Amino acid sequence: MKYKDYYKILDVPRDATQDDIKRAYRRLARKYHPDVSKETDAEARFKEVNEANEVLRDPKKRATYDALGSNWRAGQEFRPPPGSGFRQDFRFDTDDLGQFSDFFSSIFGGVGVRGAGGGASFRPSRGHGRDQNARVRITLEEAYSGGTRRVRLEAQYPGGEARTLNVRIPAGITSGQKIRLAGQGQPGLTGGARSDLYLEVEIQPHRFYQLDGRDLILHLPVTPWEAALGGTIAVPTPGGTVNLKIPAGSRSGRKLRLKGRGLPGEPPGDEYVVLEIQVPPADSEEAREFYRRMAREMPFDPRAHMTS
Repeated sequence: MKYKDYYKILDVPRDATQDDIKRAYRRLARKYHPDVSKETDAEARFKEVNEANEVLRDPKKRATYDALGSNWRAGQEFRPPPGSGFRQDFRFDTDDLGQFSDFFSSIFGGVGVRGAGGGASFRPSRGHGRDQNARVRITLEEAYSGGTRRVRLEAQYPGGEARTLNVRIPAGITSGQKIRLAGQGQPGLTGGARSDLYLEVEIQPHRFYQLDGRDLILHLPVTPWEAALGGTIAVPTPGGTVNLKIPAGSRSGRKLRLKGRGLPGEPPGDEYVVLEIQVPPADSEEAREFYRRMAREMPFDPRAHMTS
């Protein structure tokens, strides 16, 4: 089989740090993901990038791969030299092997249980497949109300097919939580049962709200007269608009709480409204004269506390 230059695939030098490898993988995975990429060979490149990352991100696998030497070049025939120890020094679960190329398996594949004669032998397991993990991005509205999201899963083993699943999003789920899909993971070898798939939830940034667990933070613009005189303002929440009373004499940065208006849960989160006073622009002579009148009739020094 042909030698694969994993460093070249990830476009990193051979002395790249783990952070370099991580950044390169994320960049290329986004570029070649079949769901978004317009490249003609996106699926093949995506699989190559994943294979290279699987080796180079693991110090032990990387060390074994590096033992091939920097003189190897992509396109050359590769056969592990006799007595090299590639098949004896490192041990990985056999369930890992199906999703990688013959080249990867030739280095890491025949590791398992030593045979009676002392040579390395390979024993496939009929056991349960290894649980898999993936990530799903949802909107804050989906996190609040729940719903169903269609999720496309790329094939993770030769001969496999991409699948699309309808995933139920429970109301009140937060970033970092996982949704378990029983029997939707990797199939076991030689007829073993499928594993489970765990989807880690990532909530997309929202144009209004910031998330803090189940709590929401909303920065609310108010006028100087609303802050000074007080009043009632219609405020958005994920569950609909509510009326919020602004106390007279409020200042920028004041935080008001809407109890139970965050993400659902036990207990539910709250929504915190942070007031931000917005000053009208002095973009006309009438407006500028109004500000000059305020300066004359309402003497006010916000920096008085700074003077000695």
